[in-house]
Amino acid sequence: MARIMGIDYGKKRTGIAVTDPLQIIASALETVSTPDLFSFLNQYLATEEVEIIVVGEPLNLDGSPTDATPLVYQFVKKLKTKFPSIPIELTDERYTSKRAKEFILKSGVNKKKRRDKSLVDKISAALILEDYMKTKQGW
Repeated sequence: MARIMGIDYGKKRTGIAVTDPLQIIASALETVSTPDLFSFLNQYLATEEVEIIVVGEPLNLDGSPTDATPLVYQFVKKLKTKFPSIPIELTDERYTSKRAKEFILKSGVNKKKRRDKSLVDKISAALILEDYMKTKQGW
């Protein structure tokens, strides 16, 4: 079986998470500088089989688009062009950053590490992936 990849796309940094090959566990993988994202994806996808890429869709509480939504749509369009053989799905990412911060706080990570925004990004990607697996695959 192939992995599923989750992406929390951002202007500066992008969090990436993946499942294990059996698609049982979603794990935070990496936070990549957004300008380096396609280079990272090229390298990763050359060595790992990915069945689907799930991208967090930023929405307001009422379901309307946020300021970041057009950037995500533009990224998804480019992603589909660069990797046409891999299906791309959008999934609601509301509350993932807040949940990631709460998770980090509860995990006992020291104060200095909690301020590391890249940690929040990759944990958010893992939560996006986990939410997708729960809704789409009855996980």
